[in-house]
Amino acid sequence: MILIAITAIFATILAFVLGSSLGFFGKIFHVPVDLKVEELTAAMPGANCGACGFAGCGNYAEAIAKGNAETNACPVGGAKVAAQLAELMGKSGGAVIETVSVLACQGSHTAAPLKGTYTGLETCRGAKLVGGTKLCAWGCFGFGDCVKVCTFDALEMGSDGLPKVIYANCTGCNKCIKECPQDLFRKIDKKQKGAMVLCGNKNPVKQGLIKTCKAACIKCGACVKNCPQNCINLDTQIPVVDYSKCNSCGACVEKCPTKTLKIIERDVFKPRG
Repeated sequence: MILIAITAIFATILAFVLGSSLGFFGKIFHVPVDLKVEELTAAMPGANCGACGFAGCGNYAEAIAKGNAETNACPVGGAKVAAQLAELMGKSGGAVIETVSVLACQGSHTAAPLKGTYTGLETCRGAKLVGGTKLCAWGCFGFGDCVKVCTFDALEMGSDGLPKVIYANCTGCNKCIKECPQDLFRKIDKKQKGAMVLCGNKNPVKQGLIKTCKAACIKCGACVKNCPQNCINLDTQIPVVDYSKCNSCGACVEKCPTKTLKIIERDVFKPRG
């Protein structure tokens, strides 16, 4: 009985000491909660994708509360979230540019031959470490790393070995852009119009390009020569379009021998079917 009593007394004293210590240190190290940050965070979609330029929704909320960020930087939440954040900050909501990711590669199973039988790690990053799987060193490896990181069901692997973007679901969160070791995704405005090249091959050596991929840009310059608006150049080994001049006439698309160039609003954003 004496042992039980001593144990009970000791436990009571220990609980008192620990409770007092927690209360004391809790006051010393107390971090005040910013209710404004909590309100801003609650209004966000919670994707924590980093598309706003911050590590997550909480960090973005802190930046807004401190006046270090605008309220229209969340592409996932779009105009609705921007309006809510602006209201919480007592401001008027700014315009939100809604973007999507476009795969700049058409190197399918039939277009881009393999080097041989690949037996390594079946991820794009794994394939990158050993020099790739295809004769085209710039193309998509087709293991779907981008599909795995997409949290909005906006990507799926096609039967041709290339990821397909479901534009109705894409929020422009940038996860696929960051994940692709080949840097093949392009972030563009949903309202963008004009021509764009669906190829990432920047090899300056023209000879033999068609053997590595039938859908590759072969640097022939036909698009540049035949553009009536003079809005295309090949300075970076890939056709770059000046959208302030491009009027979607399609002349470059018609003259491209490998059909690398596409009209965005007509060919890239065409209805799935």
